[in-house]
Amino acid sequence: MAATTAQPMGSLPSGLGICTTAPDIFYLPELVFGGLVWILVASTKVSPPNPLGWVMFVSVFCFVMTFLWMIIFVAGGHKNRSGWAAADIAYHGLAAFFYLSAGVILAYITMVNKNKLPFKNYQIDIAAVVFAFLATLLYFIHAILSAIRWKNF
Repeated sequence: MAATTAQPMGSLPSGLGICTTAPDIFYLPELVFGGLVWILVASTKVSPPNPLGWVMFVSVFCFVMTFLWMIIFVAGGHKNRSGWAAADIAYHGLAAFFYLSAGVILAYITMVNKNKLPFKNYQIDIAAVVFAFLATLLYFIHAILSAIRWKNF
């Protein structure tokens, strides 16, 4: 049975087509979970500031870049230019690596400060850890599916 999308082989989707293709359907969940990490980390007392600064950088950077990347794909700015499929793999692989590092740091800081934090802040930090690892998983799946799409070009 043929795929439900009408994308020709060797073509990247644009417009609302990104809402129906396998790797590109992850843009919105990546934005949601990345935004939740950003909001949850920003809503608690930042202690120690340096490692959590990395978590904030990763969440804000990936949120903004994913949004811009999605806008480029929706607007069709990637059409008739070579290298976009490879750049898609590179960006999402880098974002997965960044979120993995941020999630590990956030989990470690949360575990170390477990007894020092008020229970509400501890719950918020745990939620941020969970969302960071979910964002890592989404970016990783997106990178793998983008690599499969690139291989089929």
